[in-house]
Amino acid sequence: MPFHVVQSLGSISVYPVAIKQPGLKGTLRHFFRREYRNVEAVKQVSFQIEPGEVVGFLGPNGAGKTTTLKMLTGLIHPSTGQVTVAGATPFQRAAPFLQQITLVMGQKQQLLWDLPALDSLRINAAIYGISDRQFRDRVNELADMLDLQEKLAQPVRKLSLGERMKAEMLAALLHRPQVLFLDEPTLGLDVNAQVAVRNFLKTYNQRYGATVLLTSHYMADITALCERVLLIYQGELIYDGRLDQLLEQFSPYREVAIEFDCSLPSEKLQTYGELKSLEGCQAVFLVKRDRLTQTVSQILADLPVQDLTVTDPPVEDVIGRVFQAGAV
Repeated sequence: MPFHVVQSLGSISVYPVAIKQPGLKGTLRHFFRREYRNVEAVKQVSFQIEPGEVVGFLGPNGAGKTTTLKMLTGLIHPSTGQVTVAGATPFQRAAPFLQQITLVMGQKQQLLWDLPALDSLRINAAIYGISDRQFRDRVNELADMLDLQEKLAQPVRKLSLGERMKAEMLAALLHRPQVLFLDEPTLGLDVNAQVAVRNFLKTYNQRYGATVLLTSHYMADITALCERVLLIYQGELIYDGRLDQLLEQFSPYREVAIEFDCSLPSEKLQTYGELKSLEGCQAVFLVKRDRLTQTVSQILADLPVQDLTVTDPPVEDVIGRVFQAGAV
């Protein structure tokens, strides 16, 4: 039976925040007798991830995603609870554990700016005890997968943002880790670079059976890579399950986009459903699924429709509604 690659049982992370009053008096008091309040960044977060899973980790800014990743990689010690990754306790930072994991944070640089990426990769190889033959084979394989062969000899500062992110990804995976913690790996990249990184991660997961925990504000990353998602809100885990089930549960409506022959007043249109947008002759409605057929038929009968399209609402809209509700 395979062991759980990632296991977090009731983990809590509490950190002190200094309290400072305004003005000179507050500054002096803060300097000589500092006061603190405790903030719970993560509260009783429990989940298990099996070998080979690719799991999305979603939440608004400040929800506790990065703090959780730091506990799982051993960068910070949980205040209470237990964390196990690949059979090890992360904060002990044992060498066998570090050989099996990697943490990639969007636009956090590990490559040396003025040197060719290949030189930084050689340093990484030395740190992880990778032989020259393994180094050549792995660099060639990963560079082919990332379409980066012609770029590794250039100074990092001369690479585009997308090329630098690919090179950072190569450096993070050179020791062939089995557990990948990815914190906004496509942050700031253009659409083509995002697609390239997603395809690479999908291929790496399939080829090596690697386990991936991915945070991203780009919902296309999540829908392309993850069947399961974890939702964290104000430090608490509010959902752990399949993405499609979440969308079905929190998307009891369809999006109806209509182009009319002429512009119509919003007052006339609001009777057919929730009017999401109205621009000139184009309108978008949110219509409950159980009323979709009836509503569309009524619109076609009553209004001068030129074109009509029915789709599911964007995933980010559904997730946003979940976070607004604050619980699942």
